[in-house]
Amino acid sequence: MSRMGDVLAGFHAAWEFESDSVLIRYERGIRTPKLFQALGERRVPLTAFEAVTLTPGKRGTVVLHARPRPGADPLMEAADGQLKETCDPYRLVLPAERETLAEYYADELRARLSEPGPAERFLVDAPEVPLSFKAYDGKASFDGTTVRFRWFWTGASSAKWKAGDQSFAVTELSGVEWRSPEVFEGHLRLLRGEAAPQQPDQDPSTVVFGLGYGPVHQSLPFAAAVLAAVRSRGAAAVVPAVAVARRDPADIAERIRHLGELHQAGLVTDEEFSVKKAELLAEL
Repeated sequence: MSRMGDVLAGFHAAWEFESDSVLIRYERGIRTPKLFQALGERRVPLTAFEAVTLTPGKRGTVVLHARPRPGADPLMEAADGQLKETCDPYRLVLPAERETLAEYYADELRARLSEPGPAERFLVDAPEVPLSFKAYDGKASFDGTTVRFRWFWTGASSAKWKAGDQSFAVTELSGVEWRSPEVFEGHLRLLRGEAAPQQPDQDPSTVVFGLGYGPVHQSLPFAAAVLAAVRSRGAAAVVPAVAVARRDPADIAERIRHLGELHQAGLVTDEEFSVKKAELLAEL
């Protein structure tokens, strides 16, 4: 922009305009959307923007919206148009009395837009790893190179229990499919090749949301980080090796008990029961 460090503060966020980027800092207030709080701050290069608008908002406000180019931001790519308007991280809502100042910055931004069309690569950084969240049927974790699903006996289907806990290297994945928990049957699916997807509750490469599990502010940044790593084929993050913690014996005992129930119900064969039980005991 014309001056380094110019700041335009609105509700829930402040935009700092620099010569080649916009630094967006999100507030941590009670009324701030949880997604904004989770993001903290984001630096967006000017080359990532496609268009800038300034429109009237609700109840004496104006809205400055800097729309990103398709393919520029892994968060927006993972969201795939499912975010509510109030949770759009590229909307800055301001009091109407700041409209003249907002128009000045909108004009400054428009003057610097020079690369229209889809971006060939992600231009905005993905959320930092490690990341994890609790879905309805399991816990998902990502360290930058591997996604892991650990099933909950209270929510996971027998198909997922029979398949066992899952680990997916990003080099094995072709993408992610995120369906917002704020719509019917939300889930996070890891895509591998062209195989026809199963129902989410039966698919070991999918965790399902619902009943407060898998909220947007946790599952969407997770999906974006995985998508960014997949696009770069795992080169986006290198993490140091850490010792694998032993499982809680009570957790192992509970999982063996549930496995036994599946075995007695005829949903798990004798061989499957023996193999899975040995795997669980090995984790102690």
